[in-house]
Amino acid sequence: MKSNCKIAMAIIVGFVLGGGAVSVLHAQAKLPAYAFVEIDVKDQDGYTKDFLPKAQANIKEGGGKYIAGGFNKAISMSGSPPPARVVLLQFPDMDTLKAFNVKQRQLEAELGDKYASFRGVAIEGVEQK
Repeated sequence: MKSNCKIAMAIIVGFVLGGGAVSVLHAQAKLPAYAFVEIDVKDQDGYTKDFLPKAQANIKEGGGKYIAGGFNKAISMSGSPPPARVVLLQFPDMDTLKAFNVKQRQLEAELGDKYASFRGVAIEGVEQK
């Protein structure tokens, strides 16, 4: 009977330690980050042909993916209306988004600013419960 108690106690201790380990690992997981970008396109043809393919490649290389947006895909719920192009991107975490942003800002300065003006906001995701 004593050996059954030892086994049962070992199983209980294992569950408790396992649950604690899962909690610690879950707390260390990085949350996704999102980029919300408003783009006021001044030259549609140049933007589409010259800038957009490079920006899309940059997003992919930077670990981002499109969640929502495009041309004329947003409506105003309050305040002033959004520009014609609004995009929502998702990145694995805020550090990845920040690294992407450095490269994207350089691309905008070198090429994008002659076709459009940009306003971007980075948002850290929240833990889903």
